[in-house]
Amino acid sequence: MPDLASDPGWRRLLMAARRSLERTGGSLDGSVSLAAPDEAERHLVIGVTGVHRPAGVSRVTVRLAEMDTFLRDAYGIGLAEVVGPFRDRPGERVRETGGRAALLALAAASRHAGQPWFGGWLDTLRRDGTLTRIVRGGLPFPRVLAVLEALPVSGEPMPVFAERVLGDTKALVDGPVRGLVLRALAAWHEIAPPTGAQQERALWELAGVVPDDLASQVLVLNLPATGGLLGDWLTSAAAAHVPFRVTLHQLRLTPLTLPAAEIFVCENPAVLRAAAGHVTAPLICAEGVPSIAVHALLARRAPGTVIRWRNDFDWTGVRLTASALARYPGAVPWRMSGTDYLAAGGPGLPLTGTPSATAWDPSLAEAMTDLGRSVMEERLLDTLLTDLAGRAKWPDESREPRPEEDEVPPVRSS
Repeated sequence: MPDLASDPGWRRLLMAARRSLERTGGSLDGSVSLAAPDEAERHLVIGVTGVHRPAGVSRVTVRLAEMDTFLRDAYGIGLAEVVGPFRDRPGERVRETGGRAALLALAAASRHAGQPWFGGWLDTLRRDGTLTRIVRGGLPFPRVLAVLEALPVSGEPMPVFAERVLGDTKALVDGPVRGLVLRALAAWHEIAPPTGAQQERALWELAGVVPDDLASQVLVLNLPATGGLLGDWLTSAAAAHVPFRVTLHQLRLTPLTLPAAEIFVCENPAVLRAAAGHVTAPLICAEGVPSIAVHALLARRAPGTVIRWRNDFDWTGVRLTASALARYPGAVPWRMSGTDYLAAGGPGLPLTGTPSATAWDPSLAEAMTDLGRSVMEERLLDTLLTDLAGRAKWPDESREPRPEEDEVPPVRSS
């Protein structure tokens, strides 16, 4: 049999037939047309149909059944065999529909089912075609659900977690399971999906999984400590008023205690950088989403220590503050009131994302909703630095400084 696919008369006709067969699942009931047929195509169509087409005709049409009959008579082989393997698109759609339904049924049995974030994550996977790609590629969606079922954990190294849940220490290093879990975690914590290694690490740590205990760090200033070499380092850095970076690895190796009566926590390094070199209250910088190292360090605080926590005035920031206040009984917001937000004034980026309640001060959420603008910590820098300097000498919140006490002059950002 000649190679009809390379024959000038057959080439376009067979291509059109393939598209029709794929679209209909192999049905021969339809027809195909060729626009502006050349002489080879015109003569072939005349031979297949037995109907004359004049030279210069603008379009010719052939029924697939006619092509099939012609090929069988001429070469003993039908149209479907001539065009070769083709996709059964209707069949694929049926299988994909069933596959998506099976995945959603599996997800419906999850302990997270019914949670808004979980439903939102699944809806996103449906809308952007990810569920269909999972079905087509045979991706291990049950493993994704198994990981989510096991979260959150408390400071578990990623290889240990992956081995325990998936039986493979490297299962979450890369690949589609990791990507789908990270998308779910972003929905869970109402933040944007990560776009780099640092954001991915922070997202894992929000779920209590530690990808790297050396990369999990916390930046501090004026935070003396006792216990081992790390305690000596922190105390020396505090005496010199220089920033110091602590790793989770270091915290796991030493019995550290923080004797401070109160500890301030900010979100952005600009605040800590401006306070460096000055006598201030102990300050921890979360650098965005708090790492496990941040929480591990705060776990070493002395009983009764007051934690004063703040973040940017955006929806992610107020959620992080709410999470911290819930995590640390007795913690209080630091300059996170509706009054502080309004006092910052001025322009700001538009608020984006899902609004969040501010239980510690409902007026804050109301003001943010009304103005629709975010306010970063840097806008409050002078106020925050004054707070830090003013608390350096009298850590007991209930006691105001007496006139005979030496007042520490406010630190200025300039």
